[in-house]
Amino acid sequence: MSVRIDKGRLGTGLDLTPMIDIVFLLMIFFLVASKLEEDDRAIDVILPQASAAKPLTSRPREFIINIDRGGNTFAGSRPIRPEALVGLLRQAVADNPASQKVTVRADENVAHKHVVAVMDACVQAGIEDYRIQSAAEVSADRPAGADGGATDDR
Repeated sequence: MSVRIDKGRLGTGLDLTPMIDIVFLLMIFFLVASKLEEDDRAIDVILPQASAAKPLTSRPREFIINIDRGGNTFAGSRPIRPEALVGLLRQAVADNPASQKVTVRADENVAHKHVVAVMDACVQAGIEDYRIQSAAEVSADRPAGADGGATDDR
């Protein structure tokens, strides 16, 4: 009795459909997450340049306050009155009591009194870790915006 061996079939192969589904789900998740991150920095602010500015090395839990050229204050991308800012910052401290960080992004042409008012609101709310963000100074060998860093100018 002879045994027949079917040499025509190589195997069933690997089903890639579940892996492709997971890749698409991860792609959608990261696209949505990055879009939410962009909203905080959506206000058109021209940052002043500083020669000692360094890029942020980690993404701390931070509260971003933008001040545009006209002196208008924004909590993330939402406009807010300067009087209401202290209450909002106090709520942020209550939500994150251990280490609430605040980054102030002010247009380079805004009056200094607006920046001082935001810094004062941080102190009144009990926030000790606040930073004034600036852009790195442009040199001939480095293009503008190569590393938009933050400096701590307290």
